[in-house]
Amino acid sequence: MTQATVLTSEQVKRYSRHLIMPQVGSKGQRNLLNAKVLIVGAGGLGSPVAVYLALAGVGTIGIVDFDVVELSNLQRQILHRQGDIGKPKVLSAQESLAEYNADVKVVTHEAPLTSANAMEIIPQYDIIINGADNFAARYLVNDAAYLSGKPLVDGSILIFDGQASVFIPGKGCYRCLFPTPPPPGVVPSCAEAGVLGALCGLVGSIQAVETMKLILGVGEPLVGRLLLIDALSMDFRTVKLRRNPQCPLCGDNPTVHELIDYEIFCGLKDPVVAS
Repeated sequence: MTQATVLTSEQVKRYSRHLIMPQVGSKGQRNLLNAKVLIVGAGGLGSPVAVYLALAGVGTIGIVDFDVVELSNLQRQILHRQGDIGKPKVLSAQESLAEYNADVKVVTHEAPLTSANAMEIIPQYDIIINGADNFAARYLVNDAAYLSGKPLVDGSILIFDGQASVFIPGKGCYRCLFPTPPPPGVVPSCAEAGVLGALCGLVGSIQAVETMKLILGVGEPLVGRLLLIDALSMDFRTVKLRRNPQCPLCGDNPTVHELIDYEIFCGLKDPVVAS
C-alpha cells in the first residue's frame, strides 16, 4: 500500500467523524492509513481488534493464525460467519475486512507463530497485538516484540474476567508481570473453562483503542498499568506495573537475547537431554 499523503474525497467522507476530532484530524488519519499492525490470532480478541482497526483505516493489518473456522468459534469470533466453517481463519478474516473497508491491505500469515519465524514476521510491523490463547505463544510474542523493538498491546480473557496492558521496550514487558508461566493445567484455557462471547468484544475494543492511541500519539496508553476487568460486577481496576530490574528479558542484566523453545519453558514438553 502506498503512503497516504492526501486523503481522497471518499476517505474524507468515510473518516469524517475522525477528521473533526482534534486528537485525530487529517494528519492523524494519514498516520492511521500508513500504519502497519500485526494481530496474533484471528479468534475472540483478534476479531474485534481487526474489525475496529479496519474501520478506523489502519492501512496494513497482518494476521497470524493457522487454524480453521469451527462452529464453536461463532459464539464470539465476529470475523467469521456460518458459511466460513472449515475455511482458514486468515482467509475468512481477509474476506471480512475487505467488506468492511477496501482501504485496508490485509496480509495473511497462515502458519503457527514459532521461534523459527517470529523474527521474520514481527519486525515488518509497527505495533504488535497479542490475541494468543496459550502461555507459550504469549511469551513468544512478548519476547519477539521486545527483541524487535516493537510496542506490544496485550490482552487476555477467561470466563467473565479480562485484562489489558501495553508494553513498550525499555518500560517493562510481559515477563515483568509474569516472570514464569503457571504449571501446566493450573490455569484453564477458554476451551476448558469457557468465556462470555461479548467479553471478547470489550477487551478487543480496548486493545484497538490502545493501538490507535499509539499510532496517533495521543492520550495515556496503558503503559506501566494493567487494566483488570470483572464483567460480573462490571468493575474496572488499574494496577500499576513497574519494569523489573531482574527481568531476564528487559532487566539490567538480561539473560534472554534470542527466542527460546517456549513449549519447554511453559512445561508443555520435556527438554531433549543428550545421552
